[in-house]
Amino acid sequence: MKYAVVFEKTSNNYSAYVPDLPGCVATGSSRKVVEHRIREAISIHVEELRREKQPVPRPSARVQIVEVSA
Repeated sequence: MKYAVVFEKTSNNYSAYVPDLPGCVATGSSRKVVEHRIREAISIHVEELRREKQPVPRPSARVQIVEVSA
């Protein structure tokens, strides 16, 4: 499955979350680190849902860059 992931740069680090998997988040000192961690977090999150016999949400979030004049 392919889930949309939102990456954000904060003042101290990077963070990521998965809109289709509430509570599935990761942080890291760089984009590369947080990307590795969110992949692990998704795998663990889905594995835990399956272990608890909970439904695994199908990917539904879509990402699009929207340009506006500022």
